[in-house]
Amino acid sequence: MPSEQKKESPTDTVSHFFDVAAKQLDLSEEICQTLIKPYREITVEVPLRRNNGQLDLYTGYRVQHNGSRGPYKGGMRFHPTADIEDVRALAALMTWKTALVNIPFGGAKGGVTCNALELERNELERLTRIFTSKISLILGPQRDIPAPDMGTDAQVMAWMMDEYGKRHGHTPEIVTGKPIELGGSIGRNEATGHGTSVIITEAISDFNLSCDKVVIQGFGNVGSHAALYLEKMGAKIIAISDYYGAIHNPNGLPIQELFQYAAERRPLTDYDDADQISNQEILELECDLLIPAAIGGVITGENANRIQASAIFEAANSPTTISGEQVLANRGIPVFPDILVNAGGVIVSYFEWVQNIQQFRWDANRVEKEMKEILVKAYKNVSEIHKSKGISLRTAAFMVGVSRVAKSTELRGYLT
Repeated sequence: MPSEQKKESPTDTVSHFFDVAAKQLDLSEEICQTLIKPYREITVEVPLRRNNGQLDLYTGYRVQHNGSRGPYKGGMRFHPTADIEDVRALAALMTWKTALVNIPFGGAKGGVTCNALELERNELERLTRIFTSKISLILGPQRDIPAPDMGTDAQVMAWMMDEYGKRHGHTPEIVTGKPIELGGSIGRNEATGHGTSVIITEAISDFNLSCDKVVIQGFGNVGSHAALYLEKMGAKIIAISDYYGAIHNPNGLPIQELFQYAAERRPLTDYDDADQISNQEILELECDLLIPAAIGGVITGENANRIQASAIFEAANSPTTISGEQVLANRGIPVFPDILVNAGGVIVSYFEWVQNIQQFRWDANRVEKEMKEILVKAYKNVSEIHKSKGISLRTAAFMVGVSRVAKSTELRGYLT
């Protein structure tokens, strides 16, 4: 087990899970080296003149991991943790995720190391446009298609689309997750949280789980929409958290009311009818389902022994470290992996891209129906491999994704 004294990097974590799957697949060393390394990494300086006249220098990144199955696809993260290690690991996860759900994309990720919450709206726009202009050479609707992530949203995507369009003309398919008025897809904003609820619905009957006590760590776009959909299907959400802290009520929380809190950017800790707890304590509450839906690396070898959930559903990207995974496995707590649980977002991003290319809008029923079909098929594929081979759900999911990328890489002749 890796030492908790040495922090496990995001890249180390993703590479470890890849190695486990590759060994199960009996892949050669040559193909493993080809698959694990990114195709291209770009680092740019992003100077921003603040409203007070101060010049701040930020660093931006775009990592294109693998494009053998289609254009690179992945979010743009404006967050203090968005360094090259973080972005590199997330780009690889996108490669395995798009392959797992079998949509024709590769994997990429990007971001700027900044705190978007500290920027005024016009400062955020200037930052977005400067960053976009600096990386636009490697973007394109058939090359690399960004989407929102932590610290970015539909408005940021609109600015990116507009900045790209200054050189290339009107190109709505250059980004996904943009406003519906500019060619965004119905259902995209809530897709990741909605998809999380779809996977949970399948797993509840398959693994004989209960949803009487659900804990969601993170109440941003993903966590809040997951909570709304889970509440509609009869789940009781007993604890949620945001940047400022967490709240807990064993009798259940009013998710609709608290969703409005989040929409108004009010701290959840302002809500009176619940106990205030820390973002660490929320992970260790007794519950049926624990849904980490915030940042990565929150479940570690140090706290995994204190987790009291019957099952974990990773709505966030890479929330469980290598050592955390090992502890949970030893305790018999199933972990439903991020590349399956949060794949609803990239699936509906694919639908948005298709709609933009076809210049034809789908209605809400079609978006929901087709997303569910893809997710359920992917879930059943993972579940069957997990049960037949007696391996973890994560390894099963990685095996599906990695095998598809390995096949496309070989067919393209990259190893000749």
